[in-house]
Amino acid sequence: MIVAPKIRGFICTTAHPTGCAKHVAEQIAVVKSRGPIANGPKKVLVVGASTGYGLSSRIAAAFGSGAATMGVFFEKPGEPERCGTAGWYNSAAFETEAKAAGLYARSFNGDAFSDAMKATVIEAIKADLGQVDCVIYSLASPRRTHPKSGEVFKSVLKPIGSASYTNKNLNTGNGVVNEVTIEPANEDEIAQTVAVMGGEDWEMWIDALQSAGVLAEGVQTVAYSYIGPEVTWPIYKNGTIGRAKEDLERVQRVLDGKLASLKGKAWVSVNKALVTQASSAIPVVPLYISLLYKAMKAEGSHEDCIEQMDRLFRERLYNGNPQPDEAGRIRVDDWEMKPALQELVGKRWAEVNTENLAQLGDFEGYQTSFLRLFGFGLDGVDYNAEVDVSIGVPSLA
Repeated sequence: MIVAPKIRGFICTTAHPTGCAKHVAEQIAVVKSRGPIANGPKKVLVVGASTGYGLSSRIAAAFGSGAATMGVFFEKPGEPERCGTAGWYNSAAFETEAKAAGLYARSFNGDAFSDAMKATVIEAIKADLGQVDCVIYSLASPRRTHPKSGEVFKSVLKPIGSASYTNKNLNTGNGVVNEVTIEPANEDEIAQTVAVMGGEDWEMWIDALQSAGVLAEGVQTVAYSYIGPEVTWPIYKNGTIGRAKEDLERVQRVLDGKLASLKGKAWVSVNKALVTQASSAIPVVPLYISLLYKAMKAEGSHEDCIEQMDRLFRERLYNGNPQPDEAGRIRVDDWEMKPALQELVGKRWAEVNTENLAQLGDFEGYQTSFLRLFGFGLDGVDYNAEVDVSIGVPSLA
């Protein structure tokens, strides 16, 4: 079938297999162009491996360090007349590229929050790899079924406090700068968001892996977070999602203690604001990203997911110089948060409106990045040609 983008709200409901494969190939090329990652990981598990930072982590480990990788995700395969998800096509392309490079790659599709998935992955590690020396935790889900109680939790993106929150916002469908008002979360919504997006499942994964003896000595595990500038804090850092990230940092400290016997280390990496399927859903953030992209591209410091993850592995995790901040977090958002850059973005935030968005921001770049997530707008892809949407992920065949 011929596949075109169909956008509904902040989601594209179609994905292009060939375009997704091209996007993966471009990320691989970035990593390979930078040469091998010295002392990098060799057996890596990525939980949440099919899109965004998780996918880029898998690519950086495999093609930068020659690592054998296992990836866990929850994606939908295509059918003869219906597209699969972008994450499915990304994973199919990654495995194809890994096999061509002689690299081990195995994927697992299902509920990463479940005990059954953890048990399945552990048995595969025992059978194929013996142990893993790096565990990346990069899940971004709107809901979670607790593996013990069976309770279903749903996350919300809301401020915390007694008053509603109003700020500028970008309608990504039509490029209009408007205002958004969000009512504050109640205590149950806060707790549910922490249950979905906090650190409990990360800890459950590490506990299960450690109990099974499949964590290698010196293992490192990393979960991803974001802090951002003050303009986004009410909806992010000081909102429900920020409360969940605080729990992630709590678990990082707990895991440090648990991994001490293996001489291992847990990290929270604070990454740059980027267009991902997760960030597109957060009010206020798309406008900030548009302004940020304009400023960072102008000074030559813009990075996408793959450049961020390559830098994390190459310059922080595996070169003996992680450069943690005062809270013990790795900061690869350091270029984004430079005071002079943030001062410029803050000035433009005060000035931006629909009429001057093209001058002050990079909405075109935002849209391009968004479509690329789903395999659209990549050079060298014939989007008028028929394409097989029912391709499979080799290790899941």
